[in-house]
Amino acid sequence: MASPVFFFFLSALFSLSHSSLILPLSHSLSTTLFNTTHHLLKSTASNSASRFHRHRRQRRRLAPLPPLRVHPLRRQVLPLLHPPSRPLNLSSAARRSTCKSAACSAVHSSLPSSDLCAMAKCPLESIEISDCKSFPCPPFYYAYGDGSFIAKLYEDTLSIPMSTPSLKLPNFTFGCAHTALGEPIGVAGFGRGVLSLPAQLATSSPEIGNYFSYCLISHSFDMTRVRKPSPLILGRYENKEKKLRNEVSESEDVVYYSYTPMLDNPKHSYFYCVGLEAVTVGKRRIPAPESLRRVDRRGNGGMVVDSGTTFTMLPRKFYESVVGEFDHRVGAVYRRASSVEERTGLSPCFYGNKGEKFFASVPKLALHFGGNSTVVMPSMNYFYEFFDGRAKRKVGCMMLMDGGDEEESGGGPAGLLGNYQQQGFEVVYDLEAKRVGFAKRKCASLWDTLK
Repeated sequence: MASPVFFFFLSALFSLSHSSLILPLSHSLSTTLFNTTHHLLKSTASNSASRFHRHRRQRRRLAPLPPLRVHPLRRQVLPLLHPPSRPLNLSSAARRSTCKSAACSAVHSSLPSSDLCAMAKCPLESIEISDCKSFPCPPFYYAYGDGSFIAKLYEDTLSIPMSTPSLKLPNFTFGCAHTALGEPIGVAGFGRGVLSLPAQLATSSPEIGNYFSYCLISHSFDMTRVRKPSPLILGRYENKEKKLRNEVSESEDVVYYSYTPMLDNPKHSYFYCVGLEAVTVGKRRIPAPESLRRVDRRGNGGMVVDSGTTFTMLPRKFYESVVGEFDHRVGAVYRRASSVEERTGLSPCFYGNKGEKFFASVPKLALHFGGNSTVVMPSMNYFYEFFDGRAKRKVGCMMLMDGGDEEESGGGPAGLLGNYQQQGFEVVYDLEAKRVGFAKRKCASLWDTLK
């Protein structure tokens, strides 16, 4: 089962100017799939852990923002992948990518064209003289989230409605699936690969393709709170900054962005990796292990910024230090709710004091990234409060997760920043400057202003 949180669907596209576009990301959270809040949290926690461990096992294969999954953003190699369940009417100008194309090599994890043309059954004598242009790129396997595809690679001209002029991308490359298991509606790749949507946009409009951001509206697993879409913005919108400062809210008249450098990953080049230096709980700053601070030559380490995974994952020893400090502070005031922990998969959880409407003694939590970047989390981003029917009282759980033992993981990213912790922030991907930025925003108001 796919995680119920932050499945986004592209429903429309609007132009802000000749240098920026906005897309509405709609939240899909089905409460009918879950009998209780505990069941919802347990399923979400399980899916977050499974997804993180899949990231660790990946080795130069197609992987999931930040893919956007006509769904959440995150690290795709692919641009757009169309599923077989919905017929796609290709234009008369659409054509299969050839086995000799750079796009074919990219989608097949950088296999040489000679191997790909052999797979396409191009005659040996033609391979030897590089004359296989009439042979199509072989079908490829693609996995994302809980779904997988076998697809073919196509090229066509993509037209995007703009104010002035209309933007057209010749030779736009996309996948068309003909076999699928548990597929999403489709996948839009926003990763660092050459076939991602931003990378292809950048060839014609670098002012749009080299910079994008999203602002996830806070939901706390309650769809009644989500009345507007979350904005996904392609390109900069400084030309509207004065209006934003005047109209978003009085408390947001000045927007501060905290930037941290992207870390290059030699094995997982499509990941958006950053370095986590420390986490502050209350007044105690807890240094992060070396593995979270940087990526080594084998592609291991760093923290992936992932809008497709719900909860943040930390390596076990560091996780235990962080939650241990949190438990020390909160546990001095509230009683541990062990039975709730068993039913939700989250820890630590606490029973609220009777008569209190909310938890008053939750310590602040701040993430310190490389480049002297600090992101202070609102308590609702890391401590979830809900009513426990069995105990008939308020319960609160910490929303960070144990990412497992690093020595047993086999390498890969050391940690992951999930979308639950990104709620209420505009997260900026500045591809030209190779940095990720965070700014506290009222995302619903930002959507109203931009649209």
